[in-house]
Amino acid sequence: MTTGAIPPKLLELAWPLVLGNLLQTFYNLADMFWVGRVSAEAVAAVSLMFPLSWMFVSTAMGITAATIALVSQHVGAGNDRAADTVVAQTILLTLAVSSVLAAIGLYFRRPLLTLIGARGDVYVEAMAYIEIIFLALPFTFLFFAFRASLQGAGDTKTAMWLMVLSAGLNVVIDPFFILGWGPFPELGTQGAAVATFISRGVAVAAGIYVLLRGGFGVRLRIADLQPDLGIQRQLLSIGYPATVDGWARSFASVAMAGFVARFGAAPTAAYGIGVRLMSVTWTVAAAVGQATATGVGQNLGAEIPDRAESVARVATAGTMATILLAAAVVFAFPAQSIAIFSGDPAVIAEGVLFLRITAPVWALFAGIMVLQGAFRGAGNTREAMVLSFLSRWIFRIPVALVLAFTAVTVPVVGVTIPTVAAIDLGVAGIWWAFVIGATLTFTLAVAWFRLGTWREDVIEDEPSGPEPPTSAETGESESVDVDD
Repeated sequence: MTTGAIPPKLLELAWPLVLGNLLQTFYNLADMFWVGRVSAEAVAAVSLMFPLSWMFVSTAMGITAATIALVSQHVGAGNDRAADTVVAQTILLTLAVSSVLAAIGLYFRRPLLTLIGARGDVYVEAMAYIEIIFLALPFTFLFFAFRASLQGAGDTKTAMWLMVLSAGLNVVIDPFFILGWGPFPELGTQGAAVATFISRGVAVAAGIYVLLRGGFGVRLRIADLQPDLGIQRQLLSIGYPATVDGWARSFASVAMAGFVARFGAAPTAAYGIGVRLMSVTWTVAAAVGQATATGVGQNLGAEIPDRAESVARVATAGTMATILLAAAVVFAFPAQSIAIFSGDPAVIAEGVLFLRITAPVWALFAGIMVLQGAFRGAGNTREAMVLSFLSRWIFRIPVALVLAFTAVTVPVVGVTIPTVAAIDLGVAGIWWAFVIGATLTFTLAVAWFRLGTWREDVIEDEPSGPEPPTSAETGESESVDVDD
């Protein structure tokens, strides 16, 4: 990413990430599809456990956001050996954190389920599911660590194939364990968790093989698997804002869904469909944001901050233009878009209102996500976290409360005596909160990015990891990897 035309380099990095994100979405849908063949309680249990699982996954994503920043900047600086050390320290840290979280989760699993609201048969199904998910946490954390290491080095294709392996295997073996096909026992919701455990384990084994073999931009060296507190503190310092960001997103999603649910089944269904349509654009924007993080990090490491800025600008403009075209189609055909998922006239009517209000700002959401990726690539994960927090908890949720649940007074024009009128927006106030939040956050993100405070890299001048042995010390001939 430090030389050549920027658009094709970004496209080359981004398309495997887009495909990987879509596969992750398909994997989640497949889980729900097969669990739906068990019972309504099983579906409710898996749905109820998703926010809890996401909180733990957010922790892994936080640590690995720091990995992308550090690895990409070391690679950009031409210091592949230091990048290798970061990979090893990431693996040690993710193993330690995931093991602690798994132990805590298993110990407090009963009060956690009660707190979330699981009752009766849903509680039983949820318990069977989450116990295995907690046991799989180390695999999940390592999986994200391997993907981030490869992405930081610019190898998004191998990272994508790891996702293909994990998601594809999960989809294939799901019905065998959930429904008891062939010689396998019928485990219901627990079978979905077992399938996840197995598929993540296989992907981790493949990831270990890839990193030990080398030739993919970074390499895992056994000698580096000894704690380096300096690097681990750096990983935590850069990574914790991304973790907090993930938690904030999870809680905000629950809050917004709760607001919509107060207006009845049709708005709730329309909101669910509308958000799923939006999530396709988010998937694209998030992938480009990850590619942008790699590009910005490598160019800062190579001490080319102007090119790093160009990467962010090109990525933001290109993504917003692409999403604007997709949003225009949805805006022009809102009823047809909603009807793909529901034929209920009430749901379609509410969905049309949702799309007509929110679609014009989908490009702004995309721009925010790409700029957040640029900040993360520079190691400025705090800025990305603040933007996410402001977007949801300052510019969206309070606005939704005011617009949806109170009458809004507006001046009445064309009358002799100045007066005001009260307008009750109802659920449309929640849709307008998305528009206001996206507009304010995008404006702030652009202004913050233009300040240029992110242009300093976060890697140390001297790597703290061990120096590579010379050929004289090892007795081996020198070789050069050409696959990076």
